[in-house]
Amino acid sequence: MAQFFYSQSKMGLYRECPLKYKFRYILKIPEKPKYFFTFGTILHSVMEYLYSTPQFPPLEDALKFFKQKWSAQTWQEKGYGSLEKEQEGFLEGQEIIKKYYAKHLADNLHPLSTEMKVYADIDGLTVMGIVDRIDYLGDGKLAILDYKTGKTLKREPDQLMFYQKLLENSPKLLPLVQARDVEIQKISIEKMLFYHLPTLTEDSFKPVPSAELDLFWKGAMKTAENILAEKFEPTPSEQSCRWCDYRGSCPVWNLNQEPKPEQEQEKPQETLAEKIDRLGQLSAEGRALKAEIIKTLKEQNLNISFGTSYKAELKENEVLTFKDEEKTLEFLKQNNLLNKTLKPTVKSILALLDDPEISEDKKQQLRALATKEIKTKLQCVKTED
Repeated sequence: MAQFFYSQSKMGLYRECPLKYKFRYILKIPEKPKYFFTFGTILHSVMEYLYSTPQFPPLEDALKFFKQKWSAQTWQEKGYGSLEKEQEGFLEGQEIIKKYYAKHLADNLHPLSTEMKVYADIDGLTVMGIVDRIDYLGDGKLAILDYKTGKTLKREPDQLMFYQKLLENSPKLLPLVQARDVEIQKISIEKMLFYHLPTLTEDSFKPVPSAELDLFWKGAMKTAENILAEKFEPTPSEQSCRWCDYRGSCPVWNLNQEPKPEQEQEKPQETLAEKIDRLGQLSAEGRALKAEIIKTLKEQNLNISFGTSYKAELKENEVLTFKDEEKTLEFLKQNNLLNKTLKPTVKSILALLDDPEISEDKKQQLRALATKEIKTKLQCVKTED
């Protein structure tokens, strides 16, 4: 069995969907290329190139380096939908590099490391991560920086806490610091930053206290334990499932379409009686099909599943019935609520539970008179294209 390397990306993907983790990391099924990943990867390479020497190389060289990286793949391989979209991405990348260069040329910054792969043995696990940039602030203090290239700067504290835990336990950093400052015997993480390249803005964080970091790491270890125990049940959600490349292999998705029948001759127009019979038959088939789907979803412990064009979702509603009419009427009389119901039907009595003028205590007493039943309702709606 191959050695297990635990990373923040593995933790995040498993938490998104354990089965998706299995498809990517265990079965190693490749995903479709994503243009935003390619765009980010190339810009990360440019940032590493800029800081590869004590002084920034000439801007023309940086742009040439970017173009070489960009031209190494076709627009399809990069995941763009068209050549025009790829060209837009290329021009956007050029502008980001020019603006970053102009803003930071005079910084004269020489990072401690760029794109450094870091390993540490923590609690019996080999933990690893690739840190975009580590800056030395002096006196043994470090700043961790992570570049972001998406449309917006999303706060991802889990990522930074993972890096904080990793770097605080890595044996690799102290020798790097001592190469610059020989007297340093101990290092510390002073601050952590997200740097949004499209807007040239920073979002800075202080390292979390030990108690908070320990609580975070306890959850991270639980995730690792589930991975090692091979717990790979799917956790479907509409947002994550809709764009998942593994839908064809996932039991939550039903992609097996029946073959289309050959085109039939146009049928004669139905009579009214035939339409009524067909509606009745379809209604009966629909009720039976709903019951089968509900049964299958419950057996598989799922609340939502998908076809190619529709999604089915279970909704549970609490239904109250007042079987002891005598006790219910007596309660309404004693609490001067009978006049509010006009006629004490189940519907009018249930309306009392939403009446803001009635105290919560009386509502609870009224609810206690009812028989509670949970009814499952199946919703089947067309998904967006």
